Amino acid sequence: MSDPMSDPIFDPARWKDAPTILERDDIRARIPQRHEMELLHGVVHYDEEQLLAIGFHQSTPDDFWVRGHIPGRPLMPAVMMVEICAQISTFLGTLAMKVPEGQFFGFGGMEKARFRGQVLPGDKVLCMSKVMRVKRNFGFFQSQAFVGESKVAEGLIIGVLI
Repeated sequence: MSDPMSDPIFDPARWKDAPTILERDDIRARIPQRHEMELLHGVVHYDEEQLLAIGFHQSTPDDFWVRGHIPGRPLMPAVMMVEICAQISTFLGTLAMKVPEGQFFGFGGMEKARFRGQVLPGDKVLCMSKVMRVKRNFGFFQSQAFVGESKVAEGLIIGVLI
């Protein structure tokens, strides 16, 4: 039996080379991460009615994790994949809920996390998120990450208004 969490939110082949419609300055207006933790590099699609979004992270050989996470064979840590998914979900949460000034969506947890592939320096990670439900100060987001057409991570991100 198919797990609905595992079905692709979008076809990654359609979006992997899509033009960027929102740049970092646009993202900064909605999410608080900066410097090394500013992992959502662009948004290629969002739909405020269907509450869906697709963003990306372009990894490089100079990323801070490359030197120390498996020297000689650097792999993006799973926690970084989770953070990219959390950031596109946070962006989406700001479309789904009115966020009071001075507050933001923070990471409240992740359920059904699965890591299915590797992210190497130079890979573009396409991250998709879909609002499953919003309840008071919480948002629940189906999230998936792809490199090319291969799913590398997925799970249910829980965001909390902080």
